[in-house]
Amino acid sequence: MEVILADYLGFCYGVKRAIKIARENAAPDGSACTLGPIIHNPQMVERLKEEGVGTISSLDDMKRGRVIIRSHGVGPETYARAEAMGLECVDATCPHVKKAQLSAKELAEEGRFVVIVGEKEHPEVQSIVQWAGGSVAVVETAAEAAAVLSVPKLGIVSQTTFSGRRFREIVSALLDKSRDIRVMRTICTATDQRQHAARELASKVDVMIVIGGKNSANTTRLAQLCAKTCRTYHIETAEELQLAWFDNIEKIGITAGASTPDWIIKEVYKKCQRI
Repeated sequence: MEVILADYLGFCYGVKRAIKIARENAAPDGSACTLGPIIHNPQMVERLKEEGVGTISSLDDMKRGRVIIRSHGVGPETYARAEAMGLECVDATCPHVKKAQLSAKELAEEGRFVVIVGEKEHPEVQSIVQWAGGSVAVVETAAEAAAVLSVPKLGIVSQTTFSGRRFREIVSALLDKSRDIRVMRTICTATDQRQHAARELASKVDVMIVIGGKNSANTTRLAQLCAKTCRTYHIETAEELQLAWFDNIEKIGITAGASTPDWIIKEVYKKCQRI
């Protein structure tokens, strides 16, 4: 049985940067915490906890010390509140997310109604919404885009990990909503690379294993893309692999989300080789 890794998989630049920043600001006494999980990977979050980086769900949970803004970013009012509370604020927002936030702010300042293409409940999208201000809508499908009302001036940005193909479909559905439209495609290169590599590999194998947090949007999207081409399983760790998945299989493909640590990818790869 042949086991093949996708050309692009695992940690992206923004995630590597966030993990590095978290580790540099670790505090064994519990005075350093990320506001929400720094990335959407439970295993990495647990490892950071062991290294002295905790996790809080609200600034109210922290009375002193250093709060680390996670890779997904936050709205401007969170920075202001942390400062008012006397907390040291360390920003680990992914630079691509920061670009999306500031792009939404720029479009809003131009007097445009801002449409954010992405998942309404995703923390990154929620942060972009806050940077855009009040005149904003979030759409995830072409059908939702078609329901947007016409406006004099329209601006469009995207969640950085959104599907490029779906983004184009949604933009097409918005083209008749205004005579003055400005589109800022804020999908990061790493997302495009991973999605393209996953689709390519899925077309050449019998089964795809997609590794990453079940709460990771970009990993879930990789699994959805692969499932359109071949049988696909989304797992977090090697322990979830089942022998029955590989009966009469000749080729296994492996990819991983942008927040999946290398050590987990290696464990899955080695276990697949032993099957």
